[in-house]
Amino acid sequence: MAHSDPASTPSRPPLPPLAEGLAAVRRLAPDGEARWLLVDVAAQRLHLMAGSVPLADWTVSTAAAGIDAREGSGGTPPGVHRILRRIGAGAPVGMVFLSREPIGLTWPAGLADGITGPGGEPLPADLILTRILTLDGLEDGVNRGPGVDSVARYIYIHGTNAEDRLGTPCSHGCVRMANADVATLFDQVREGDPVVII
Repeated sequence: MAHSDPASTPSRPPLPPLAEGLAAVRRLAPDGEARWLLVDVAAQRLHLMAGSVPLADWTVSTAAAGIDAREGSGGTPPGVHRILRRIGAGAPVGMVFLSREPIGLTWPAGLADGITGPGGEPLPADLILTRILTLDGLEDGVNRGPGVDSVARYIYIHGTNAEDRLGTPCSHGCVRMANADVATLFDQVREGDPVVII
């Protein structure tokens, strides 16, 4: 769950999926040398990249069902995406979102309040917290289009109330991050930045 500080790490081994991710970004995204995100499912890590240079990385959780873009699969979709929307700027860490809207409760306070939304409706056990980066697939038939569309499946990078499970594939398709980490990442990315999930 800890953030890696590149300045404190004199040398890093190359990331195994880096070449594949960089090739995908260069092929399908506007500027392969710019800022992009690499989600390494095998390692359960998300890397902030500038071209081929890792800037920072965090522990994440991808889907318990593995890599699978099909609607209803519960899997994390593979391939090249872009950040479609940044949601939650300025919200407190732990803010609970329903349908991409803040509901005025924060975790863990929302849990102490009986896990109900503003209208008294029960909240899901898998909360979406702090910040949301919605993902738009860029590859037809892989993560875009009928039956596999990441936007239609509501695939996000977001904060979670299951921080103790980070590093383990346990989401329902999204990429979960620690709340402090997703707030940090959110400030370093922009809409349109590529995201490669391998």
